[in-house]
Amino acid sequence: MESKASAQWAGGLKDGTGEVSTASGVLASAAYRFATRFEGAKGLNPEELLGAAHAACFSMAVSAQLGDAGITPKSVKTQCTVTLSKVGEGFEITESHLDTVVSAPGADRAKVEKAVEAAKAGCPLSKVIKAKVTMSAKYEV
Repeated sequence: MESKASAQWAGGLKDGTGEVSTASGVLASAAYRFATRFEGAKGLNPEELLGAAHAACFSMAVSAQLGDAGITPKSVKTQCTVTLSKVGEGFEITESHLDTVVSAPGADRAKVEKAVEAAKAGCPLSKVIKAKVTMSAKYEV
C-alpha cells in the first residue's frame, strides 16, 4: 500500500506561503506559513500533521494489539505532542509524546497495559520517527 501527499512553497522562508494536499482529497491546498510553524500563529504546520498521523496510527495499533489479546476496546483516544527544538544551527523533531486513554470495561488491566506497550513499539509511525517516542496511558477497565 502506498499513500501520497504533496506540498509546495512559494517565496522566502519568513514571507512565503505553502500548501499541503493529500491524494485522497481530505486535505486540499491547506495553507501553512512560517508564523504557523515557528511563531505559534493559528494554522497548519508539518509537526501538527505528524502528530495527527502518529496519534491515529497508534490508536489503531492499540486496537489491533487488544484484538490479539481477545479484547475489543470501547474507545482508544490519543493526543500526540510533537516537539520541534532548535539544535545547533537548525531544527529537529526531538520528541513525539503520546497521551492515550484506553476504555475497555471489564478487560484484564495487565493485558490492556501489555497491548498498549506493544503498540508503542509496533506502531509503524513510532518506528519511522527518529525522535524519542514517549507515552503516558490511562486505563478504564
